[in-house]
Amino acid sequence: MTEQDEHRDAPSRHRTTTVEKGPFCTAHCTCGWRGPARRARSQARTDAETHSRG
Repeated sequence: MTEQDEHRDAPSRHRTTTVEKGPFCTAHCTCGWRGPARRARSQARTDAETHSRG
């Protein structure tokens, strides 16, 4: 099952979510950016937060 977490505190131009696929979790952004597949959801969320700030 796919699970998504929205980061509502991100700037509107960079809206990020995390998407689970099997044992991996990936951060995605509305600007088209995608982070690396991670086994730890917390690391995918950190990738999303880092992207939103940068």
